[in-house]
Amino acid sequence: MPTRPSSPSDLIRVEARALLALADRLSDPENEGDASPMLAAFTRAVELLTGCANARHSVILLGIGKSGLIARKIAATLSSTGTPAHFLHPAEALHGDIGIVCRGDIAIALSASGETEELLRILPVLKRLGVPIISLTGSLNSTLAKASEIALDSSVTEEACTLNLAPTASTTVMLALGDALAIEVSRRRNFQAEDFADLHPGGHLGRRLTPVRELMHSGEALPHVAADTPMTEVIYEMSRKKLGMTTVLSGPANDRRLLGVVSDGDLRRLLEREGPHALEHTAGEIMNRNPIAIDAGTLAPAALALMEQKKITFLIVTEPAKTDALGVVHLHDLWALELA
Repeated sequence: MPTRPSSPSDLIRVEARALLALADRLSDPENEGDASPMLAAFTRAVELLTGCANARHSVILLGIGKSGLIARKIAATLSSTGTPAHFLHPAEALHGDIGIVCRGDIAIALSASGETEELLRILPVLKRLGVPIISLTGSLNSTLAKASEIALDSSVTEEACTLNLAPTASTTVMLALGDALAIEVSRRRNFQAEDFADLHPGGHLGRRLTPVRELMHSGEALPHVAADTPMTEVIYEMSRKKLGMTTVLSGPANDRRLLGVVSDGDLRRLLEREGPHALEHTAGEIMNRNPIAIDAGTLAPAALALMEQKKITFLIVTEPAKTDALGVVHLHDLWALELA
């Protein structure tokens, strides 16, 4: 009888070994042309799930007990990475909740034994609806595996539980396998940071994924002057808008074509050079004609990194052609998000 884990580190190593064994099953055999059976099954599952998501159908996660808890988490991971997914309790499904399942959906069923009674009772209903079943199970010879279109091996040689009974390593493997499915599907669907931001508007993560269009000073809050504006009015506009700069725009105030910017630094350097004669100039004569600009869809961390790299305190926000000024984002706006 193998020695049972006797310390916290031993317990973690049991689960780590289970994950490494899963990784080995998902790897191509050395010096062989064909993919491993597990990798081939995983690839088919990803293709099936990707087609489901592209067709705007849902993935239904099923499980009882600890497997049910893992199924809930996998459903959440799928949803947060762009694949609509819902957890369905098998017992509740038999009493009406099956109504959330539609033709075109896909079911992912989790069971370590593959013989969970409540789960098996729902399989005929899924078959009648024409819903393909992907199973995550520790027994590929189980009833669940044989009823599935694709069965993924989540078996472990031992649990971390000192009695080798409580689901521990096995649920860790199920969770990792579910995460791998979710992330691979999102990769194939070209799920980007901007898409992630749309699904995570709240909390620290939401702040990190805020596009600058939501932070920029625009409209009347955007400092702007014309090229022929005298320096006294330039200084007044900069003081009034309190951003330490102003854009210089072409034509009337509603014409946002960007000609350049005047910053506090530009004013200081002008005063150092010309003293009292500095006020005789216009905005167009002293402006920086090549300000650093970013697209409105740029995420806040990228904007902050650019400011730090260039050692500047503001960025002009433009449309993709970088000809029209949409707004300005200031370093203080990004610091307020607590991005670090």
